Amino acid sequence: MAYYDLDRSAFPDTKSTLRAIFAEAIHQRKAATDIFGLRLQGKSRAFFLQQLRSLYPTAGDDLARLKATFGEVCFVYLNRRNKLEQAISIVKAEQTGLWHRNADGTELERLTPPADPVYDPIAIARYMAELEEGDAAWRDWFAAQQITPHIIHYEQLENDPIGALTDVLYLLGIDPARGAEFTPATDKLADSTNREWARRFLADHPTH
Repeated sequence: MAYYDLDRSAFPDTKSTLRAIFAEAIHQRKAATDIFGLRLQGKSRAFFLQQLRSLYPTAGDDLARLKATFGEVCFVYLNRRNKLEQAISIVKAEQTGLWHRNADGTELERLTPPADPVYDPIAIARYMAELEEGDAAWRDWFAAQQITPHIIHYEQLENDPIGALTDVLYLLGIDPARGAEFTPATDKLADSTNREWARRFLADHPTH
């Protein structure tokens, strides 16, 4: 509510509050188009869907509630095949405080003061397991809702961002040629440290 500058006292109950939040989110994030885009991470899924259940308690399933909220829904599932590299990126970002960088090399998102990264195989292994569990949970949810998402692998997005975008535009019924107008705004954070950590981890854990 704070993010969308809504006054909690203006709404008499939970349902009206939730309706106001969703309405304002959709209004602002359509950006003068007919399409609303939502990024939903695995750790937020249960809470998010619970809010929809509060709004639509008699709806048959999660998919029905999503459609009641947003209209026709298209699912794009982004995941990463290489869980070791993904886990290393998370551990390194947590340690250094830097999570995203602009395409020109300047910092985009920093959550803590700068610090040097330190190789931590225990943390890397823990995140690898969590990431695998997260993928399995998404697959189970898609299957339960009888949803076949459009899948984009991180590796594809990394190597050909315009191609990945073009596929999504086609899926949404938008002229795919418009993908050529887009310039990626962020840059990779992975560097020689990431590669060295991956080498060390694989040397110590050859089964991965």
